[in-house]
Amino acid sequence: MNSIQIIILAILAILIFSMIFFIIKYFFLPKKVDILPKLLKSGKTQTLIKTAKQIIAKDPDNYMAHYYLGQGYIKENKTELAIIEYKIVNETALFENELNEIDFRKEYASLLLKYNQQNEALKNFLLLTKLEPQNAENYYNAGQIYELQNRYDAALGFMKKAVLLNKNHSKAHAEIGLMLYRTKQYNEAKKEIDLAIRLSPENYNSYYYLGKILKEAKDIQGAIKSFEKAQRSPECKQKAIIEHGSCYLMAGRFDTATVDFQRAIELDSNCINPETLYARYFLATCYEKSRKIDKAIEQWDIIYKKNKSFRDVSAKLSEYKELQSNDYMKDYLTSNNETFFEICKNAVTKGFQYQVLSCDPQKWGCQITCVDKKEDSWMAVRKQIFVIRFYREPDPIEDSCIRESVDLIKSLNGKKGYLCSSSGFTNTAKHFAENRPIELIEKQKLESILSISGK
Repeated sequence: MNSIQIIILAILAILIFSMIFFIIKYFFLPKKVDILPKLLKSGKTQTLIKTAKQIIAKDPDNYMAHYYLGQGYIKENKTELAIIEYKIVNETALFENELNEIDFRKEYASLLLKYNQQNEALKNFLLLTKLEPQNAENYYNAGQIYELQNRYDAALGFMKKAVLLNKNHSKAHAEIGLMLYRTKQYNEAKKEIDLAIRLSPENYNSYYYLGKILKEAKDIQGAIKSFEKAQRSPECKQKAIIEHGSCYLMAGRFDTATVDFQRAIELDSNCINPETLYARYFLATCYEKSRKIDKAIEQWDIIYKKNKSFRDVSAKLSEYKELQSNDYMKDYLTSNNETFFEICKNAVTKGFQYQVLSCDPQKWGCQITCVDKKEDSWMAVRKQIFVIRFYREPDPIEDSCIRESVDLIKSLNGKKGYLCSSSGFTNTAKHFAENRPIELIEKQKLESILSISGK
């Protein structure tokens, strides 16, 4: 056999091999791809996954095999693997008759959101607004992502486009209401939320937003009712319970509020949700206002371990742990009312050196009227009266309390007043007290008076 014959045979071999490869790739493989949707429909996901992998091993660019492999992973709840396959489809698919681009992008965007890949999901929803310009849901979904990214102007624009296309889109109306609420446009916000509820009474998320608006308007009873309905939403349940409790906290019903905050904490025993820290913080506030300082400290400790910069928890722990070492101040803050009144009367007689005339319970502590012991007869008609107020509120005393005290002293023809507080006074209160017959007794001086009176 000469060299020419060898060359001819080699060329023929190459042609035959190419034809065989062509037949396998374009006739046999498509048949295997065609079987994938049938396997998916029949629920044979394990076989589907195995077959799709075999196809991809021979033809890595077969985007339909990647798509169905992703579908199989979704059915098997392996969405972290599905998103990898969908990314390949997104990069390689031609979106012809085999694969509907609109359906794919909706599925892909949902997967991306599940793994908090907001920017990629937004790209798909924006593409969907071009592919389906009359579909309000695409604008709503894009608006939601802008809202999650705190891009409220863009979010509001997309939500308004959604309701323009579908005036009955209750969720979009609710989101518009929420954004108007954030910008303190309460009347307009309430109109949108009311409309959302009328359109979809079973969308209990809307009641959560309505409750927020009513709470801001000081309609506590209305807010409570709205938050009760919002608790039917699994998505809003914990937040609604916390807000429900905060309404009772505002109303001074600490026992009822405590029950709500404890319920909210139980819904997230591992403290994964950020809302749980707020539940613990408000629970600590209830304990603090109810004089259960040890329990309040317990909650602040838990919060501090999770987030050292959460609100004023660090300051609270520092303040109260210092007080825990001072028995006189601890008794002042935590004792029952009867014991507290005796502590205050002892402070007046031993610390201030006055004679007690009356001791009146107040929601913030107690108020004592007294006269100077040095007077020969403190029952004399022209005696000079002093007013001493003992506060055991956890917040600094406001100037409104100073004004009220000054008016009271004038009405009694009193000489002077003293306001005692372990939590201090606001700057406006201190400024107002200047050049007036009022002396502000802050924590350090109060501790000294209590230690004298306690001996």
